[in-house]
Amino acid sequence: MGGMTKKSSSSRARIAAKTLILQNAKVRSAAGRALRLKTPRSSHAEFAVGRRGRDIVAMLEESNRARVPSLVPIRYGRMLHSPLAFLRGAAGIMAYDLSRSPISGIQVQAGGDAHLMNFGGFATPERHLVFDVNDFDETLPAPWEWDLKRLAASVTLAGRYRGFSTRRTTEATMAAVAGYRAHMLLYAPMHALELWYQRIDAGQVAELNMGSLSKHPENAPPHPVTAHVFPKLTEKSGKAVRIKQEPPLVFRPRKGDRTLSHVPAMLQQYRATLPADRQKLLERFELVDVAMKVVGVGSVGTRCAIMLLMAGDDDSLLLQIKEARASVLEPYTRTSAYANHGERVVQGQRLMQSASDLFLGWSRDETLHVDFYVRQLRDCKTAADIDTMDAAHLSDYASHCGAALARAHAKTGDAAAISGYIGKGTALDSALTRFASAYADQTEKDFEILGKAAKSGRIPVEDA
Repeated sequence: MGGMTKKSSSSRARIAAKTLILQNAKVRSAAGRALRLKTPRSSHAEFAVGRRGRDIVAMLEESNRARVPSLVPIRYGRMLHSPLAFLRGAAGIMAYDLSRSPISGIQVQAGGDAHLMNFGGFATPERHLVFDVNDFDETLPAPWEWDLKRLAASVTLAGRYRGFSTRRTTEATMAAVAGYRAHMLLYAPMHALELWYQRIDAGQVAELNMGSLSKHPENAPPHPVTAHVFPKLTEKSGKAVRIKQEPPLVFRPRKGDRTLSHVPAMLQQYRATLPADRQKLLERFELVDVAMKVVGVGSVGTRCAIMLLMAGDDDSLLLQIKEARASVLEPYTRTSAYANHGERVVQGQRLMQSASDLFLGWSRDETLHVDFYVRQLRDCKTAADIDTMDAAHLSDYASHCGAALARAHAKTGDAAAISGYIGKGTALDSALTRFASAYADQTEKDFEILGKAAKSGRIPVEDA
C-alpha cells in the first residue's frame, strides 16, 4: 500500500506540473506581468560599469588562449575598424556586463551573440529562402533580455557608425525592440505546433543583398554553392581540383603543422551525428582538399577550415568545420548540458532556427581535445550591408531582426509570459533604447582603450 501511495503521489505531482505547463496564455501572461514587481521594465535602462574586474584588454587576452597565435593580430585588427566591429568581437565582455544587469526571471535558448550582423537569409533544406538568426557559437539557456539588449546596442552603434542623427538612431533602436515586442505578442497565444512552424521569408526583408536571387526570393536554386561559390574558392592543380589559397585568410598550414591532419578521422565521427538519410547522401562524396579559413570578428583565431568534397567532376560539396568553445554565457548562467560544445551549438541552432542546414553536425579532435561543428559553406546565404543603408532601411532591418529573435525565443521559452512582462506599450522599448545608448557610449570608450593598447604595443594588430 505504501508503494502505491508513493506512486500515486508522484503521478499527481507530474500531472500538476503538466497542468501548469498547459495553462492558457492569459494565465501565463499574467504571471509574466507579475514579474514586473520584482524587476520593473524601467530597470532595464540601467547600465553601470563595475570599478573592479573589467580590464577589457586583459579579458580579450584571456579569450585568446588556445586560439591560433598567428591569427590573433587579425582579430584585433578587425575589432579596431569601428566601435561596432569592436562590439562584434567582444561578446564575452558584454556577457560579463549583462550578468550584472537586472533580469526578468524568464529564460530561453539564447543565441548569446545577437548583434544585427548575426541575422541573415539562407536556404532551408526544402530550398526556401528564410530570414533568421544565423550564428550560434555562444548559444545557451539564458535570460531572453540579454539577446535583445545586445541587438539594441548593436543597432545604436550601427546608427552612429553610419553618421545618422541621434533621433534617427534612436528610432532604429526602438524599431528593433518594437519588432520583438509585436511578434512576441503575436506568438503568445499560438498553439505549440503552429508556433514551431513559423518562419520569416527572406523576400520580406528588403535590406538583404539578394543579388541574382531577388527576382524569386521565395525559392533558392537547387545547389547555389556549386554554381556560385565553387568556382571562386577552387582552382585546377593538374587534373585535380583544390581550394584556392588567399593568405592570410585562406591557407594551408606549414609543413609539419598537424592542425588539419586529423580531419579525415573527424569527418567520419561527424558523419555518425547525421540522420541516416544524410549519412547516405554524404557517402556519395569523397574528401578532396582541406584549408584553414579566417572567419568573422569574434571567431578569428579559433580553428576553422573548409573541406572540399566531390562526387563527380562537377558535383561538389563545400563544408565548413568550425571550432566550438565554451559559450561566453556559461560563467554567468549554467554549464552546458552537452559534453561536446559542437553538439551544444548544433542543438541550440536546431532549437532556435525555423530550419537548419542539411549537413549540420558535430565532431571532436581527440588529439587536440577540441570540439567542432560542421555545416555547409554559404548555402545561399544573404546578408544586409550596413555600409549602404540609410536611416529608414536601418530601422526596417532592425525591426526584422527583432521579429526573428522573438520567433527564436518563442520556440524555446514561454512566449505568453515574456509578452505579458513586456506589455503592449513602449515601456520596454524606451528602457532598452536608453540602455543601448549607454552601452554604446561604453563600447566607444572600450574601443579607444583597445586602440591605445595597440599603439603602445601591448597587443599585436594586423589589418586583414
